[in-house]
Amino acid sequence: MQKTPLIYEAVRIRRIEERIIELYPSDVIQSPLHLSIGQESLAVGVCAGLKNQDQLFTTYRSHAYYLAKGGDIRKFMAELMGKESGCCSGKGGSMHLADSTVNFMGTSAIVASTIPHAVGAAYSNKLRGNANLVVCVFGDGAADAGIYHESINFASLHKLPIVFVVEDNGLAVHTSVEERQSFDLATHASSYNLKTFVLDQTHSPDVVSKFMSEVYSYVKLEKKPAWVKLKTFRYKEHVGVNEDFFAGYREKREFDAWYNQDPIVDYKLSKALEASLMKEIEDAVKFGLDSAFPVLQDLYKDVN
Repeated sequence: MQKTPLIYEAVRIRRIEERIIELYPSDVIQSPLHLSIGQESLAVGVCAGLKNQDQLFTTYRSHAYYLAKGGDIRKFMAELMGKESGCCSGKGGSMHLADSTVNFMGTSAIVASTIPHAVGAAYSNKLRGNANLVVCVFGDGAADAGIYHESINFASLHKLPIVFVVEDNGLAVHTSVEERQSFDLATHASSYNLKTFVLDQTHSPDVVSKFMSEVYSYVKLEKKPAWVKLKTFRYKEHVGVNEDFFAGYREKREFDAWYNQDPIVDYKLSKALEASLMKEIEDAVKFGLDSAFPVLQDLYKDVN
């Protein structure tokens, strides 16, 4: 069976989030949103070389990674709506997605909090002697947190099978990197004896996928962790569905420069494929709308 082109996977994710933007004003989505629009190629490229058993930890801006890792779109939409049929039974929402069936290991609204979790999973994999790879994705703002430094040091010291992926948009919410970091990220990571990889041209998911395959090969062959920086640009506001160029922390020309290289914008699906994709999305929306909300008796279910 022929694999779906990676550009289609990126287009699919964008169409899903565009539908979410349409739904959001109706208040059927019961969660704050951090949209992945503009960053789909990173998620698709990172996940393309992963097997189902490989474990992926990401940030609260996780829609693209959840879908690229193979997460169920119907459970995804239901989770955004706070429904019992969601991937976290309606208790997680957009910022706390998880799906153990595809080893999408969970996200958190707390910046940098999934980094030590990912390191713990990699340590467990090494102790158990299995071949699972751990990939941990976070924003460049997470490198401001002390736990980031502790985690990459521990991973390097114990030669763990983990790949740290920094999505570098140069921002921590509205604060630029120049205002908060006195060090160069890649140079600093290499000081922990981590092999570093940097890719600035990340518009194409195929380019990102090829780049990441080399990283994964290094980790598996050398049995050491790796650190990756992927340049990116988020199109929408930090949280929400609108543009925010009026806020004064970034300029529209920066968006235009990135958008003009975006292959998703001009990629045309066949009428049949477009219709099939939109049906898939609308079926997921209907599934979410038709699903029931959790009941009070389930409040403490699955809480240990």
